[in-house]
Amino acid sequence: MVTIGCGRESSEEAVALADAHPEVYAAVGVHPVDAGKGNWRDSDVDWIRDLAQHEKVVGIGECGLDYFHDRTTPDDALRAFRAQGEIAADLGMPLIIHTRDAADDTMQILRDLGHDKVLLHCFSIPQYLDEAADRGWTMSIAGPVTFPKNLELRDAVPRIPEGQLLVETDAPYLAPVPMRGKRNEPAYVAHTLTCVAELRGVDVDDLDAVTTANAARVFGW
Repeated sequence: MVTIGCGRESSEEAVALADAHPEVYAAVGVHPVDAGKGNWRDSDVDWIRDLAQHEKVVGIGECGLDYFHDRTTPDDALRAFRAQGEIAADLGMPLIIHTRDAADDTMQILRDLGHDKVLLHCFSIPQYLDEAADRGWTMSIAGPVTFPKNLELRDAVPRIPEGQLLVETDAPYLAPVPMRGKRNEPAYVAHTLTCVAELRGVDVDDLDAVTTANAARVFGW
């Protein structure tokens, strides 16, 4: 599994967890909500680059844009997004994207960046599925796909190319049905996998093998 950094402290904790557990890897970066609160400094690129050299670090992020929590999106969040994208491109690492109520601007920055190793975490922008597929980006499906009223996402899931599909928990958030409302944990990814298999009309064990292989390829383990 990959545990995700959302700032310097949590990124360092993620690397420590990866060090302690052979089955755990880490991504390091600054979340857009944290960056948008004025917590981003241009010098942050230094510690991100330093942590990214660790052998168990397999991605940069999560980063991106979040207009839900801050409709104005301070310049800090935009600078943080672009800077982390440049780090990922320079190092040839996956860039793990958080986007909420900011799909158009997120996509434009990713286009400008031109980095081909993009992972759309907690995929929530089905309106851009075709473009993401054409660009070879990975789309990772989380618990909301199990919510019966999330029709747009549920309709989109069968159209994601097999080689670009992952499943995730986003723990401790977004627990899937039947655990909805509880604190999410990695084991609950099985519920999300089952739902995705049903929506795609495939055997759950076959999809397990596919997403496991995809993760190994994307993260290089």
